[in-house]
Order: sequence, then structure tokens, then C-alpha cells
Amino acid sequence: MDLGQLEAYLKVAEHRNFSRAARDLGLTQPSVTARIQALERDLGEPLFERNGRGVRLTDVGESFLPHATRVLEALQDGRDAIQSIRQLEHGTLRVGAAPTITTFVLPALLKEFNARYPGVEMLVRTEYSGQIVQMVLADEVQLGLERAISHPEVETVKLYEDEVVLVASPDDEFARRSSVGLQDVAERHLIMFDRGSSYYALVDNALRDAGVLVTPAMELDNMEATKKMVQGGLGVAILPQVAVAQELKRGELCEIKIKKFTMPKREIALIYRRGRPLSRPARAFIELIEERYNVKALSDGS
Repeated sequence: MDLGQLEAYLKVAEHRNFSRAARDLGLTQPSVTARIQALERDLGEPLFERNGRGVRLTDVGESFLPHATRVLEALQDGRDAIQSIRQLEHGTLRVGAAPTITTFVLPALLKEFNARYPGVEMLVRTEYSGQIVQMVLADEVQLGLERAISHPEVETVKLYEDEVVLVASPDDEFARRSSVGLQDVAERHLIMFDRGSSYYALVDNALRDAGVLVTPAMELDNMEATKKMVQGGLGVAILPQVAVAQELKRGELCEIKIKKFTMPKREIALIYRRGRPLSRPARAFIELIEERYNVKALSDGS
């Protein structure tokens, strides 16, 4: 039994005529007859009885009709589903991102993606950068946004440089100075963000390389709480510029320059599994990334 046989059977049942069924199907009448005969052999029962005015369904033919109809309807539903995914009317985008990216970068990207493809479901998982690559390799997410890495099974597309800045409350003594020295920073209550975060290592290593050993006066695992502590005058902090951009703009925090010290940066990248076909929602999100950051993320073979 094949779909061509079912289509021929349903057309003949609709028209009660082999010639009209053949015309609708774009086949010759002998081809339609051959398909019906093959189906009848497979079922072991006749489906039609011929009479002088055409054909009519046998009892077996009548009984089989709703089942064959459901088969072709299910097939059409499947075709429609494929077409809707092709046109991004449905589907799922699964993204993994580091905490700071999830909070301060991803919302604007997903808002634009949702405006373009409102039917696509969006699932976001937040983990530290070290876990994001494992999620991509395990196919738990289709795409990752994290610090740039080098891995033989992962495509890495660098998007932008993430810089850190020293911030203080507008009422802090640092805010009244054009710049401060590293030793000034070392003598202050320094609030650090999350020892498990790559930002902690980035800042700590940069200070150590400059010959400054800092013991944090306070350590928090939440970026918003860290900013609030600084705003409350409990100390100063070196935080990602993207995380404090709005507070700096509103005057709730002040950026403090450090003399003779180059603030560390890290590259943020899009990653996806090398050699694995990408879903249409994932490709659409990558195309949005390409537009936003003016990068080439998809190779011709992706």
C-alpha cells in the first residue's frame, strides 16, 4: 500500500468515476485502475463495484474510507507543519548564555527576534561560560553566548569586547577626583562580583599582574545586588561596562579612571556546534546576530 493508491481510491470514491478521478490526479485512467487494483490486492477485498452509470463503493470500500481519509489528512498536516517551520511560523529557539549576557544583552536581541518571528518559542538557559560550551556539545541548546573560546567541535564567532570599569557612588570621595591610582583602589573596600564568574578571574588577574593584591571587602553572586551595594556607599567595584551602562547614564553611579592601568577586556562570542545542521530558528537568530554586530557567523556549508 502506498499514498498514490490511497489518493486514487479517495478520488474515485469522491467522483464515483475512474475517468474524472484520473483527470483530477493528472493520470491516465489505466494508471488509476492499476492503483486501485493493487490496493484491493493488498487489502484482499474489492473496494468498488462497477455498474452501467459508473462505480459505487462496496461495504469494505465504505468501511475503509474514513481511515484512508485520516491518513492523507495526517500527511497534509505534516506537510503544513514543515511549511510553517520553513516560514518560521513555529519552532523553538534554544539559547544558552552567561548571566551578564542574559541580563543585559539578550533581552534586546530576543525582543527583535520575537517581533520578526512571533510564532517561534524561545527557551533561554543561564549558566557560567564554562558550562555553556558543554550545553552546546550536548545539544541542550542550539546556540551559546559567552566568552570567546577555542574548541575543535565548536564554531566561535567573536561579537564584541566586554570591558570592565571601576564604579563608585556619586557621593564617594573617588567621584570627586579625575582619576585614582591602583594603590588607592587597593586601600578601599572593593566589592567583587561572584568568585565563580569569569569576571572575577578577569579582574583579579589584572590586578595581580599590576602588582596589587586585593582582599574583597564584600563578595556577591548577584550583579544587581552588587550595584546596589556600590550605590549605597559600601565600597567601589570593578564591573562589566554593559552591566552599569544605565546607572552611569542616569548618574546613579560614576565611572572612575585608574591611572596607568589598562582595564581588562574579554571577547564575547556566539558559539554553535561544528558540523551539526542548524534549525531554521537558530539560523534566523544567527542572521539577526550578523546584522546587529556586523559579523559573518554562517559559512556557506552551515
